[in-house]
Amino acid sequence: MRILQKIALALTIIGALNWGMVGLFETDLVATLFNGSDSIISKIIYVIIAIAGIINVGLLLEPMDDYDNKKMHN
Repeated sequence: MRILQKIALALTIIGALNWGMVGLFETDLVATLFNGSDSIISKIIYVIIAIAGIINVGLLLEPMDDYDNKKMHN
C-alpha cells in the first residue's frame, strides 16, 4: 500500500502544480499536451489525478507515529 500512496502523492503533486499554472499563467499543461481539456486522454488524466487525491485522504487520516516517536527520542 505504501507504493500506491507514493504514486498517488506524486500524481497529486503534479495535479497541484498544474492548477498552480492555471492560476498563475492561465495555462493548463494537461490540456495543452493532449489537445484540449475535452479530449478523452485529458479527461482520463484528470480522473486519475482525482483518484490519487482520494487515495491521499488516507495519508491525512494516518497516525503520525513515526514522527511522534522520533520527536520523543530527540
